[in-house]
Amino acid sequence: MHLAQGENENLSNQTGWNMHVILVVEDDEEVLGTVERTLRRQGHQVLRATNSQQAMERLKTQRPDLVVLDVGLPGVDGIELCRQMRADRELALLPILFLTGRGQVEDKLRGFEAGGDDYVVKPFNVRELQARIQALLRRTQPHPGQKKDPLQVGALSLDPYTFEVQVGPEKRVLLTPTEYELLHHLMAHAGQVLSAERLLQDVWKYPMGTGDPDLVRAHIRNLRAK
Repeated sequence: MHLAQGENENLSNQTGWNMHVILVVEDDEEVLGTVERTLRRQGHQVLRATNSQQAMERLKTQRPDLVVLDVGLPGVDGIELCRQMRADRELALLPILFLTGRGQVEDKLRGFEAGGDDYVVKPFNVRELQARIQALLRRTQPHPGQKKDPLQVGALSLDPYTFEVQVGPEKRVLLTPTEYELLHHLMAHAGQVLSAERLLQDVWKYPMGTGDPDLVRAHIRNLRAK
């Protein structure tokens, strides 16, 4: 049983939230209820699933804007479900935030390497969860007036419409939303030395001094592997 910290805080008066559809995949009913209440107070629509099969059924019929995914699901676990989503071209661009009691570095790296965009460990603080979700939505949702010009540096060319990177004349690779944002930032600052802490602020939109540098390193490793 994992109780969220700060759940009883009054969250209904917060401003600046845009409504999104969020799928929460969690087999612990108490945690599922806490996350659902938190998101509904922000004005979001919440879809529920308690295992990977239910989650895939939801994803085939109702396309959410973001998935909050527990790792320790019965049957097919969250890591494998994340891999399946990234391998499905129709689902590959969905932002995925892992929410789990497994907080060891190795567990986080497994989640990032499977294609997860972010990771929150139980027991979690409600406001931290809100902030992570909003930061992820801001990074991955289109904004009015946002420039859509391709970016090219050397042999790499980024397509902002398809989230694909062209590597030379032959190879074209589909990126996850966070991989795209990270590579775009690195290409836009080619030749500069950027620390993991700076990238957490500029790409992940974390406040200074927060976030996990392993998050950056794992995503860079994924980009190199592609």
